[in-house]
Amino acid sequence: MSKLLSAVILTLSVQSAGAVELFNGRDFSGWELTTKPVATVADAFSLKPDGVIASAGKPSGFLATTQSYRNYKLHVEWRWSGKPGNGGVLLHIAPGEFDRVWPVSLQVQTKNGNAGDLLPMAANSFAEPLTSAPGAETRIKAHTAPDSEKPVGEWNVCDIVSRDGTVEVTLNGVMQNRVTHVTPASGRIGFQLEGTPYELRHVELTPLD
Repeated sequence: MSKLLSAVILTLSVQSAGAVELFNGRDFSGWELTTKPVATVADAFSLKPDGVIASAGKPSGFLATTQSYRNYKLHVEWRWSGKPGNGGVLLHIAPGEFDRVWPVSLQVQTKNGNAGDLLPMAANSFAEPLTSAPGAETRIKAHTAPDSEKPVGEWNVCDIVSRDGTVEVTLNGVMQNRVTHVTPASGRIGFQLEGTPYELRHVELTPLD
């Protein structure tokens, strides 16, 4: 079999796999909660009609998949269910030291007014320079395009492509950030609890070749 034909078959196989819903719509199987103080998933998250997942925003911590992923497109929709605040999508969650209650991971910021910023959490790193002040406690690479977050109460659409250590973030159709040589380049996927309630829906992952 030629290399070209093999590549075509592999591409068709990946495409046929399609997007996978990371929440099954019935319960939180495949997810685990890490918080301080310790809480149950039922304390922090609930399922609503039409596939909506509601987060209480507390206690501080994160909900993460039990499975790890590498090379994927992640589609996430979120909105503030009340007063806007802070939150984030965590990529490449890996074992290791914590930054306060946050694991080794790359955070895609959903904080109101800063959506699309990227934060290397704990031992995570990437090649591009930070835009935060040297030595600042919170390390940030700010989003590069004008703010594209929807008004409070409306659904935001975030598409994240992660491939071999390169991560690109598009928010409501606008490319907002890109980093390369992300370390680690694979891991679990999660959502932060930072004190503010929010809602999720259509959390879908499409494997890439």
